[in-house]
Amino acid sequence: MPKGGLLAIRISALEVDARRLAQHSEARAGQFVCLSVIDTGCGIPPENLRRIFEPFFTTKEVGKGTGLGLATVYGIIKQHQGWIEVESEPGKGTTFRVFLPRGLEAAEAGIERRAEPPARGGTETILVVEDEAPVRELVCNLLAGYGYQILQAESGAKALQVWRESKDRINLLLTDLVMPNQMNGRELAERLWTERPRLKVIFTSGYSADVVGEDFVLRPGINYLQKPYHPHKLALAVRDYLDAVN
Repeated sequence: MPKGGLLAIRISALEVDARRLAQHSEARAGQFVCLSVIDTGCGIPPENLRRIFEPFFTTKEVGKGTGLGLATVYGIIKQHQGWIEVESEPGKGTTFRVFLPRGLEAAEAGIERRAEPPARGGTETILVVEDEAPVRELVCNLLAGYGYQILQAESGAKALQVWRESKDRINLLLTDLVMPNQMNGRELAERLWTERPRLKVIFTSGYSADVVGEDFVLRPGINYLQKPYHPHKLALAVRDYLDAVN
């Protein structure tokens, strides 16, 4: 909405019936919660509307977007046994509807949660590479709170510069797989492995490894965290990978 407008967010509980099943191929019958996001913006042309959930499809200029936002949303909703619908018309705004299964039991009632093991910290140096500034700041602050020494970069090119200056003290590379510009996280790791083949790497992404590339295989000493992940899970993974024997 470049000139402003109205953004409405609504939530409702409903039962999906045969009529909606006929309207949307991914719909399922049953009790669902529907989250609707409605705007009065410029709308989406029909030729783009059918492609908006494709990974890497974007109408933004080079360097302004990766085309992963809606694809990530779609993947997260599918993981939770839901689906997403969209209606849009140029000049008349857009409506997204997210359908998620409704839990009929009382939340947390009678559930015994298994205690998570405590996460230990350390003093090793971690290079964090993440193009989204708020995510990068959150991860860096979290790991620094566990005692780690943190170096950070917003791109693969910047990470190479940091590596040249501090490579002798970097113990772990934590990098997003998909980043703008010319170098992604995988290419960055491969560059660093040429200098230090045993460097430990944790990849993160909103996609599973098979979506990022069919030939991408996790190797011993490398691991993968799919976004969104819990901060405690990140802390555990970092400690476990640093302690693992290559």
